[in-house]
Amino acid sequence: MLGAVRARPTKAISQNKRPVILVVGDSLSAEYGLQRGQGWVQLLSDRLQQTGSKYTVVNASISGDTTSGGRARLPALLKQHGPAIVLIELGGNDGLRGLPVAGMQENLIAMIRAAQAVGARVLVAGIRLPPNYGRDYTERFYATFANIAKQHDTALVPFLLDGFAESADFFQRDRIHPSAQAQGRILQTVWPALEPLLLAKVGQ
Repeated sequence: MLGAVRARPTKAISQNKRPVILVVGDSLSAEYGLQRGQGWVQLLSDRLQQTGSKYTVVNASISGDTTSGGRARLPALLKQHGPAIVLIELGGNDGLRGLPVAGMQENLIAMIRAAQAVGARVLVAGIRLPPNYGRDYTERFYATFANIAKQHDTALVPFLLDGFAESADFFQRDRIHPSAQAQGRILQTVWPALEPLLLAKVGQ
């Protein structure tokens, strides 16, 4: 399971009247096993702040969370933060628990629709499972992210850990959670899909 212990969410850099990027994820985005401030979401916050971006980041990621948990939490988060962009990084724990792909898909679609209903632009971050979960399950699982992104017109990061998933050097001892040195690479993977959303006019 991706982070059975709840990690501390990255502190939001919130300022009134600034458009919000809301990150709803699991331990891959919640700094699990890392020192505070080392996670890729905080690196994103730092990058935006350093470049004078109008956006602020709210990290609502919780270690161990599933798509059903994210779906349940999202309405209150949307009401509280009124985000311009919602980045959904969930599904890994569904897969590691062997939960039905159809249920994960339903939850992700519900989250996308809820975010779009309040005018937010959406980015979906996909994940792959280890091959020991069986070829049929892992392929259907991975394809779900691209399918729903296409069907619901969202931005997509096909694989959050692209480029280093096979290298133990970029993981903590559990071989599931990326190390501190991998966090910058995750941001590099997310950035090309996120940047066009940042450049769009707020409210589009």
